[in-house]
Amino acid sequence: MVRRIERSVQELYRDDPERADALAFGRRGALKGAALAAMGGAVGAAIPFGGSMPQGTLPALFSRPAAAQSGGPALLDLPGKGPLILQGERPLNAETPETLLDEPVTSARNMFIRNNGGVPDAAADPRAWKLVVEGEVNQRLELTVGELEARFPVITRQLQLECGGNGRAFYQPQARGNQWGNGAISNGEWTGVRLRDVLNAAGLKSSAVATGHYGADPHLSNEPGRPAIARGMRIAKAMEEDTLLAFRLNGAAIPQLHGAPLRLVTPGWPGSLSQKWLTRIWVRDKPHDGPGMGGTSYRVPVRPIVPGSSNNGRDFADLESMPVRAILSSHAHGARLPAGTRALDLRGAAWAGDLTVRAVHVSVDFGASWTAMQVADPANRHAWQRWTGRVALPSDGYYEVWYRATDSEGRMQPHAPPNWNPQGYGGNPISRAAILVG
Repeated sequence: MVRRIERSVQELYRDDPERADALAFGRRGALKGAALAAMGGAVGAAIPFGGSMPQGTLPALFSRPAAAQSGGPALLDLPGKGPLILQGERPLNAETPETLLDEPVTSARNMFIRNNGGVPDAAADPRAWKLVVEGEVNQRLELTVGELEARFPVITRQLQLECGGNGRAFYQPQARGNQWGNGAISNGEWTGVRLRDVLNAAGLKSSAVATGHYGADPHLSNEPGRPAIARGMRIAKAMEEDTLLAFRLNGAAIPQLHGAPLRLVTPGWPGSLSQKWLTRIWVRDKPHDGPGMGGTSYRVPVRPIVPGSSNNGRDFADLESMPVRAILSSHAHGARLPAGTRALDLRGAAWAGDLTVRAVHVSVDFGASWTAMQVADPANRHAWQRWTGRVALPSDGYYEVWYRATDSEGRMQPHAPPNWNPQGYGGNPISRAAILVG
């Protein structure tokens, strides 16, 4: 006779959280009595609002790894950079923990890293770096960084720069690519010249409809002349006020890792359009078709597809303005606070691509009620908006801070990432941070 050994709920949550969740909630869909006590044991504290936890909701402590926990994500160890979450080494990609984004203007140290190929050698003379503008223009231009700065008005803007795959980790089933949480975002202060001023100097032909961008970053294959990525955008976006050819970040030279000596900054749209180590802009008479364009690359379904299904992207559309999202920068997921803490003073940031943020709300009772936060105006268009506020806690225990933003057109972050797609673009669900008090 084989003796069957039952696992405790704590062990189930450690080893098989989905089954533990089903057993804890049972058929009635609410945590009560022994089930509530058992889940409290699993998370390490009483759950004051456990009765409000929606059925089928895994505790954030188990469904979202915390960097401070044993077995959490690996961290980057690189001179000049903060302890970013390492997403990949070849190419190098690293995400900024939300608590490192507690700066109104993101420092170069805490800026996320997104590469598609290798990092080129630094320019011997940054001001002599050349940019070519050609294609559907009346006059081909070849300009150095020094000439750009001398010939065109120089402006400075705080601009959001966000990876198109930000939030990919929230999709189920898992989508392809680096499993970004919310931290593939920055709000640096960029200095440069407007792309539109340069395009106007070249003279756009009536046939000009899109741009194509090329940089000096080598393809991972090291094949000569093969671009690592070459994306492009509609001329309308290229001609916007805030689309820059940037040569300074936060008042200093752009770090090599972030595109020195010249990069595009195309705020509000996927960061892949902000070509680093920029060498060429090709004005096209049709949508650009370089690497990173077409198919499922930076594109989302026009009509929903079956999650987990394969698709060639024929009926997809380019991802342009990024969806609304909020981050919590004052408290780390998995944080432990002193016993007797009865209020949380919260702060963070929110943004909405080409739009602005109308509201940010926070819940500490699993979404049963929501508290409005104070949302500051952006420093300028395409800058993120800081938010602050306070929520009360009735006792010690396990809490989840749920935070969501609403954009200027009334679109709110959904409870689940929308519009599943093979490469996980546009995933912006309500976020949850686990907090233990006492």
